[in-house]
Amino acid sequence: MTIPLDDADLTILRLFQEDSATPIRALAEAAELSVPSVQRRLRRLREAGVIEREIGVLAPAALGMAMTFVVLVELERERLDQLDAFRRRALRDPNVQQCYYITGEADFVLICLARDMAEFEALTQRLFFADENVRRFRTSVVLSRTKVGLSLPIGE
Repeated sequence: MTIPLDDADLTILRLFQEDSATPIRALAEAAELSVPSVQRRLRRLREAGVIEREIGVLAPAALGMAMTFVVLVELERERLDQLDAFRRRALRDPNVQQCYYITGEADFVLICLARDMAEFEALTQRLFFADENVRRFRTSVVLSRTKVGLSLPIGE
């Protein structure tokens, strides 16, 4: 559902996506609105699904998840039930951070985290080798994180 967004909404969203703990008063000052008005707008944006979730972003390496992998997955059959089954398995696996259904040579691209190669090998057993519908997968090991984010480019 798309809702109309004015400049004040965009200002609130721009600041909110950078830090959802930004005080309401700071959002109100930036948007040139009252605190109650910002509270109403945030409620409307949440109810409309513009704000999907409010989360804390953790540093993977600080929690022992030192390795990141980009995995291209090609399925044998692309029936809807087979695609949905793979999606559900990816959604349930805690090592899968992102999963995209894509066009091109592969059917899915996954961004996965692991403590070490042994943990990643266990993930490959769970998600790929144990699934008869996975034709092949290709893995790239991430050497360094240059940019990671979910912030949307909201115009000034």
